[in-house]
Amino acid sequence: MVEIEEVSGSSPFERVGAHSHIRGLGLDKDGKARPVADGLVGQIRAREAAGLVVKMAKEGKLSGKAILLAGPPGTGKTAIAVGIARELGEDVPFIQLSGAEIYSTERKKTEVLMEAMRKAIGVRIREFRRVYEGEVMSLDVKMGSSVYNPFIKVPQSATIKLKTRDDEKTLKVGPNVARQLVELGISEGDVIMIDSEDGRVSKVGVSKEAVMFDLTSESVVPRPEGPVLKDKEFTYIVTLDDLDRMVSRRRGGGLFSLILGVETKEIDPEVRAMVDKQVREWVEQNKAEIIPGVMFIDDAHLMDIEALSFISRAMEGELVPIIIMATNRGITNIRGTDVKAPFGMPLDLLDRLVIITTDKYTRDEVGEILKIRAAEEGIDIDDKALEILKDEGERRSLRYAVQILGIAGVKARSEGRDKITEEDVKEVAERFSDVKDAIQHLKKYEGELLT
Repeated sequence: MVEIEEVSGSSPFERVGAHSHIRGLGLDKDGKARPVADGLVGQIRAREAAGLVVKMAKEGKLSGKAILLAGPPGTGKTAIAVGIARELGEDVPFIQLSGAEIYSTERKKTEVLMEAMRKAIGVRIREFRRVYEGEVMSLDVKMGSSVYNPFIKVPQSATIKLKTRDDEKTLKVGPNVARQLVELGISEGDVIMIDSEDGRVSKVGVSKEAVMFDLTSESVVPRPEGPVLKDKEFTYIVTLDDLDRMVSRRRGGGLFSLILGVETKEIDPEVRAMVDKQVREWVEQNKAEIIPGVMFIDDAHLMDIEALSFISRAMEGELVPIIIMATNRGITNIRGTDVKAPFGMPLDLLDRLVIITTDKYTRDEVGEILKIRAAEEGIDIDDKALEILKDEGERRSLRYAVQILGIAGVKARSEGRDKITEEDVKEVAERFSDVKDAIQHLKKYEGELLT
């Protein structure tokens, strides 16, 4: 007998992202920010402004504009950008890149930005297909000799009986469908769909009425309702970049590319124009819906004048995502020029940006953020340890306090304890430096370090 033990709890390894806990902007029905909500803390003015940006986007009033989040490091700029994407909806694409990522020896920076933009625009495609759907009540596959090798038996035809709660049909199918039934391991009790036009077979799962075991790796589904032969709507989401690549492979790669999957590094503008035209036709025919996503560019000041000019032109386009940029710079040079400007951006671009500023967190807000991060990472912390971390966050930086929290949690668990203590935090803080301490250390040994 095989013993089976149910195991609850988290897996041995779980990757926790820096912003995986954010579920929205934490606003009430009147658009007012709650002090702590949806994984966000503080930044009341910035979050309420972001809420208005979401309303503008939903009403189509953000055309020709982009958003700039500006503030000191560690003040929640990325968190607010993620919150905006969450508020827009679950299916909204969210693409994040750094201003430094656009520089490549293989591709033009404008091509990198264009690809990111098109990855941030989703297309929800609706398609009606006429399909046979039901639970397999019986299946009889006839085997015969292959035309290529008479010593090998292959499926030649099949007779299959499908049943729903209201109907049943017996189908005779040819070798193409019969082969798929064998390859998918279809048997009695499975719920399947057969496309009446191209004969494609899909396995939906195992019918609840046919499940024989308490535990199964198969997806358990109810027996379908209605007629066996029906018109069924299928909805799936792709991005403009997905469509670009599919069209590019079909028209430009040749047989060698189709067989080996070789792709060109850049998409031909003509291909993108074809895709845009096709998508517009689908939208006009009510077959598709465009889902503008969010393209978030962190450290936007690292983009040069050419890339910033490209962003400025792209904002005027018809198929463009919501562009959010973030910077922690003040008055600095526009990259690629000797011109100084606010945030390192041309004034004509700044004039078209919706600018949201963020402020440093208060001590109490730092404490709330640390509590959220501790809960997200499964760390228990006592009150004295939390007070020390709040001091470190206020005196040094929030990011440093969060780092110390995570390292102290590792230290406690390695010693067989479930809770971080005051001693854990103090010991870790003594061993790890923040940016200011590291700079002082470099100055101390400046004469001995290699340059």
